[in-house]
Amino acid sequence: MEIEETIIEVEMEDEAIPAPIPKGPPKIQRLEECVVNRLAAGEVIQRPVSAVKELIENCLDADSTSISVVVKDGGLKLIQVSDDGHGIRYEDLPILCERHTTSKLSKFEDLQSIRSMGFRGEALASMTYVGHVTVTTITMGQLHGYRATYRDGLMVDEPKACAAVKGTQIMIENLFYNMAARRKTLQNSADDYPKIVDLISRFAIHHTHVSFSCRKHGAGRADVHTITTSSRLDAIRSIYGVSVARNLMNIEVSDTGPLNSVFKMDGFISNSNYIAKKITMVLFINDRLVDCGALKRAIEIVYTATLPKASKPFIYMSIILPPEHVDVNIHPTKREVSLLNQEFVIEKIQSVVGSKLRSSNESRTFQEQVRTTYLTVA
Repeated sequence: MEIEETIIEVEMEDEAIPAPIPKGPPKIQRLEECVVNRLAAGEVIQRPVSAVKELIENCLDADSTSISVVVKDGGLKLIQVSDDGHGIRYEDLPILCERHTTSKLSKFEDLQSIRSMGFRGEALASMTYVGHVTVTTITMGQLHGYRATYRDGLMVDEPKACAAVKGTQIMIENLFYNMAARRKTLQNSADDYPKIVDLISRFAIHHTHVSFSCRKHGAGRADVHTITTSSRLDAIRSIYGVSVARNLMNIEVSDTGPLNSVFKMDGFISNSNYIAKKITMVLFINDRLVDCGALKRAIEIVYTATLPKASKPFIYMSIILPPEHVDVNIHPTKREVSLLNQEFVIEKIQSVVGSKLRSSNESRTFQEQVRTTYLTVA
C-alpha cells in the first residue's frame, strides 16, 4: 500500500512540472562596424609577435636593407620597427590604416602572381583597432618627414612635418589596451620577447641582404644584431652559433619536369653530430616565412628512421615555386600556404633528405672504423 502511494505522489510531482515554453529562433542582427573591425583585428594580430611579423614584412616589401626592432614589456607597452625603405607618400597617409587599402594588388587575380609579403591591407588597420599607432616616414627627395597618429583605422589629425631619417618608423603603444581578456592572458603567460627574437632570427638567416637588430627598450645591447652577408652559413653561424653551423650539410632539390611540378629547394640540414632537444625548422616558400606541418613531419620521420639515436634536427629550407602554384590566402596571419602538388613536393624533398643523411652517416661510420683500426695498429 505504501509503495502504491509513493508511486502516485511521484506521478503527481511529474505532472506538476510545467512544460518548457518553446522559444523562437534568435534574431539575426548586423554587427556595428567597430565591433566587426575589432573582431577581425583580434584574429590578424593574435599577440605582439604577430604585429612584429607584419611590420617586418612591410619593411621587406619597401626594399629595406636595414630593419631595427625595439620592444618594451614583451610588446604590450611598445613595439617600434624602423627601416630604411622607400617610405610612404604624403598623400597616402590619410588612408594608410584603413582596412583593405594596399599598394600590393588592385584586383583578386593579382594574387596569382603576388610576390610581396603583404596583400590584404589588414595588418596596419588591425593594429589601430587594438593599439595606438604612430607612423613617421620620409620619401626620397623630401626635405623633411611626416608623423601621423591613428586610432580605429583613421588618422587622428593632419600629418605633422618632422625631422626623419630615410624610410619609415611605426610605433605601436599599449597593444590590446581595449581587449582585457587578451591582455591579461598575455601578461600572465611567458613574455613574448623570446618569440620576437626567434622570429627576427629566422628572417635574418634568410634575408641575408638585410641587416637586422632587436633589443629591449632601454637596453644598451641588442639581442639580435646581424650585418649583410653573401653567405647563408655565416648568417646561421652569427645567429645560432658555431656549434650549429659546423654540423650542417647543404642540400639542394630541383624538379624541372612537368609544368605542374616545377620547384627548387636549397638549404641546410643537421648531421648526426648535431645535438638538440627540440626540432628547429625555418621554412621560406617564395621568400615568405611559413609553417608546413606535413613537411616537418615527413622530415622528422626520415631522421628517426635514418639516425635513430640522433637528437631533433635543425632544418633551414627555401623553396621556390611559380607564384601561381602557391595559394597565400588561406590563413588570417599568412602563416600557412597551400601548394599545387604539395604531396609530390614533400615526397621529393623527403627522399633527398633521406639520401643525404644515409650517405653522411655511412661516411661517418667508415671514418670511425678507419680511426679505430689505426688506433689498434698503433
